[in-house]
Amino acid sequence: MIRAFDGVEPTIADSAYVDPAATVIGDVTLEADASVWPGTVLRGDHGEIVLREGANVQDNATLHEGVEIGPYATVGHNAIVHASTVEERAMVGMGAIVLDRSTIGAESLVGANSVVTEDTEVPESVLVAGQPAEVVKEVEDSIWQYAGDQYVEIAREHAETDEPIADAHIPDED
Repeated sequence: MIRAFDGVEPTIADSAYVDPAATVIGDVTLEADASVWPGTVLRGDHGEIVLREGANVQDNATLHEGVEIGPYATVGHNAIVHASTVEERAMVGMGAIVLDRSTIGAESLVGANSVVTEDTEVPESVLVAGQPAEVVKEVEDSIWQYAGDQYVEIAREHAETDEPIADAHIPDED
């Protein structure tokens, strides 16, 4: 579902992909090749949400209140990013939470189920993990930094093949 809030409509580039089962509301901008996957909620009602070129937000993730996802950055399944910035080619792992006024540095990784507490500045090219998240190690040229490129291609495939099935039903069992 894509809808306006308080007269503000989302701005979505022609090459961006929004799955029909995602929700995009209000002051949201999706740049070229950005993608939003099933069950995801981008709620731009109290602050702008921007997905830069090639950024992707995966299934069931939630973004709210002033979020910027940098170029080719990834927000993993079931993650929450609230009023924060995820810089270029960074990744927020599955189930992770990034809280208000935090920044995830370029090419950094937030481990699955980690919690980045308010006002945290994660440096570039590190893995943070835990509750609260702390630097575990430096990362260099991680495969996860290129997840955004893969999701651009996957989104193109979905855009070409997504067709809702009307009146889908389970056949009678005899």
